[in-house]
Amino acid sequence: MINYEIKSQLAKLLATENMVVENRNVETAQFDVEKRVLTLPMWKRASNIVYDMLVGHEVGHALFTPNEWDWEDRVPKQFVNVVEDARIEKLMKRRYPGLSKSFYKGYQELSENDFFEIEDNDISSYNLADRANLWFKIGNFVDVPIADEEQKYIDMMKETETFADTVMVAEELYKYCKTQQEKEKTQAISLPNPSQGQTEGQSESGNDESDEYSQEQTQTENTVGESVDAPNSNNDNLEVHTDEIFENGTQEFNGNLTPGSRPLSYLEIPKVNIEDVIVKNNTVHKELEDHWTDLSTPREYHCGYTQKIKMTKPKDFSAPDNEYKKFKKSAQKEVNYLVKEFECKKSADAYSRSFTSKTGTLDCTKLHTYKFNEDLFKKVNIIPDGKNHGLIFILDWSGSMSDCMIETTKQLFNLVWFCSKVNIPFDVYAFTNSYFNKHYRSYVDDAVQEVKEYDFIVNPDFSLLHFFTSDVNRKELEKQMQSMWRLVWGQCRWVDYIIPNGYSLSGTPLNEAIVCLHSIIPLFQQKNRTQKVNVVILTDGEANVLPYYKKGYYSNEDSMGSSRVYPGDYVRNRKTGHTYMIESDYYKFTEILLNNLKQTFPDVNTIGFRLASNSDFKSFVRRYDKTMTEESYKKIKKEKSVSIKTTGYTSYFGILSSSLDNDTEFDVEVGATKAKLKSAFTKNLANKSLNRKVLNQFVDIIS
Repeated sequence: MINYEIKSQLAKLLATENMVVENRNVETAQFDVEKRVLTLPMWKRASNIVYDMLVGHEVGHALFTPNEWDWEDRVPKQFVNVVEDARIEKLMKRRYPGLSKSFYKGYQELSENDFFEIEDNDISSYNLADRANLWFKIGNFVDVPIADEEQKYIDMMKETETFADTVMVAEELYKYCKTQQEKEKTQAISLPNPSQGQTEGQSESGNDESDEYSQEQTQTENTVGESVDAPNSNNDNLEVHTDEIFENGTQEFNGNLTPGSRPLSYLEIPKVNIEDVIVKNNTVHKELEDHWTDLSTPREYHCGYTQKIKMTKPKDFSAPDNEYKKFKKSAQKEVNYLVKEFECKKSADAYSRSFTSKTGTLDCTKLHTYKFNEDLFKKVNIIPDGKNHGLIFILDWSGSMSDCMIETTKQLFNLVWFCSKVNIPFDVYAFTNSYFNKHYRSYVDDAVQEVKEYDFIVNPDFSLLHFFTSDVNRKELEKQMQSMWRLVWGQCRWVDYIIPNGYSLSGTPLNEAIVCLHSIIPLFQQKNRTQKVNVVILTDGEANVLPYYKKGYYSNEDSMGSSRVYPGDYVRNRKTGHTYMIESDYYKFTEILLNNLKQTFPDVNTIGFRLASNSDFKSFVRRYDKTMTEESYKKIKKEKSVSIKTTGYTSYFGILSSSLDNDTEFDVEVGATKAKLKSAFTKNLANKSLNRKVLNQFVDIIS
């Protein structure tokens, strides 16, 4: 099996530049000199050694063959190909001595497989260009006859250094082969025809048609120096047969190349205009506060039945507000536990990096030891400052979250309170396509990115609601959290107030949010001067594959529209050089985007929190653990959580949503029996055990 990503990296290393390498179902290799894009065929039928040889050959052209064509009217392309192949392979072996082995073994394999189709032919009947091509490619394995007068052309090919040398030698080689071809034609015409057997007088009295036929037969059957099957025999258009075989033969290595087949696409992460996507924190909470105030203010309205003016009743927020206060009180133990664990781990890490240093100040208590002790200076134990941490939270604001939104919000609030207590900078965004979904928005006219072919499309309806930030003081943060709690409570419980326009739960634009992280992370690092950033994504599932921009929309070559992604297409990261093949499983696309994010920001941890119902938990675990047995699942279900590390996340925490009961108070009725006391105590410990197990692993990652 050929690993195309590894071979692409090989091509880049050989080229000593971060060129773009594309593996496509094309017939021949191509190199765009201006865009620096090397397109390699998918040589699926080639062995690894032949593949390396072909990569080395094509990179040689990319490095050393210029985009110059002023020689075309003087010398056929095949002659330039033969000389240029010899030159670029020599230069590649000179630059990379280890590549000589790949060329040697690669051509040896081609020779053993009679790649150049010479087994049944007389090589001596080939023209010099053909024999020179064989001499430089497989001359180590077959005997290629070169006459003394022809050796100088071989030597000239050996000595070529520049492309100008190539053109000059190719022109001389062509002239020589053309001269030899003309000589052979002249000799063939001048020789008598022994098969005709006519006398001198018969030429005048014989049949004219018979004479013409005999002359044609003489030219085709008795050509001197060439067999009937030899390449280029009596051809006015002089060709290099072996060059054509080499080009056609490499095409035979191609796999799945069928006429009319869909070409592969190499797709890239776009540069998003992040200001057009993020709904700012102060905007979000001004709109929410205005909405709550409006609902709390009695208003006059005209009653159609009684024809009287009545007043609306103010909406009652006591239920969500009381629930919020209750939750906040119960959550303090978990928050304090998080703070303690974080500080302990950070202190232990700092202690492990501590060192002792001399101060340069004399220690008077040691002066009396000067005769036998040279160390008379005071010392100090230095503990370097810990890394400056930061957290970015991405909250799923989709309709499917309605069953677990309250539990997810509780987890989020715990983490926000934790960050606030230990002074870790943070930002909380919720992804949605409801906020701007008030009218049709065009992919092109309303784009939130540069419209560029083969870039993924971030839907113009997509937005990130900036719910919380460490930039506000704690009093303001508390007010914002209570406001959001009302919003969440209204999405998941029956209430007598309405949700503000634009803040309803929506679809699942998770992939768009991951794309935007490429812009959010650098801005967050720059603003907060953080060394270690952790991205926490709280979601209940994956999202669909993004479309991409493609020209030719509605049969108009210049118009740009959207196109769907197919399995087998690639996601390409130009900065890192990595490519990721898109698979048929839709959820794998999110994994690709996360891996790509990790490659772009290797110091950033991405942590996933997946809240799953009892019915969804098993399928979620099985998706990432194909070998899971019923016994292993029973153990996972008993623990009510699982940490998966085989996805694009640094760690993906799967948690049963029904188990997230943050009320950890030990509460029983007065006069309860021993059995009830035992049951309440066991439940209390189980809740603490689950939460602390997940929180411990979380702290290990971010500290």
